[in-house]
This record gives sequence, structure tokens and C-alpha cells, in this order.
Amino acid sequence: MLVTFKTSAHADIIMFGDIAKQLLKMMGHSGTVPSAMIADEVPAALDRLRHAVDGGRADEAQKPRDNAEQADDQSVSLRYRALPLIELLSAAARKHCDVMWDKT
Repeated sequence: MLVTFKTSAHADIIMFGDIAKQLLKMMGHSGTVPSAMIADEVPAALDRLRHAVDGGRADEAQKPRDNAEQADDQSVSLRYRALPLIELLSAAARKHCDVMWDKT
């Protein structure tokens, strides 16, 4: 499943469903897809997501791996996967816009 985030202040963002749900929960949302948040809720959700990512919880949310597996792993951390959504939420907060997301 893919999830598309939409707001009138930014281009659409498409993410894998499991990653999108993780980020939604970090924002303080239930993780329900489809759903939305009104413009007044966006700044608080953005702050929670930034705090989670900056605090290292984003990397802790990934499953622990042994050293051999880490050496061969070329996956993208949740911290980097969150950046497009942080940009979208920042734009929505600046322009006071609602944010919606749905299955693609």
C-alpha cells in the first residue's frame, strides 16, 4: 500500500504505507488511512514529528540488527524518510492549510 499526503501549500508526497503509519503515530495521530488534520492541528503535529526525529526515536523505531547485517544494509533511515513529510507539514503550517492523506 502507498499513502499520498496532500495539502494546497505543497506538492503531494507519496510514501510506503508502513512508513507513513509510523510517521503519523509519531505526529500523535492514530495512523488511520485515509484521514486528515485541520490547519490548526498541523503545527503541533509538526513539532511532535520533529521532536521524535531529532530525539532519535525515529531510528529506534526500526528493528534492531546485528553488526553483520548493518554492514550490508543500504536501507534509508526513518529520519531521512520523514524529511519530505516535514517539508509538507512546514509549508502547510506557514500557509495555514489542512493536510489530508489517503491510500494510493
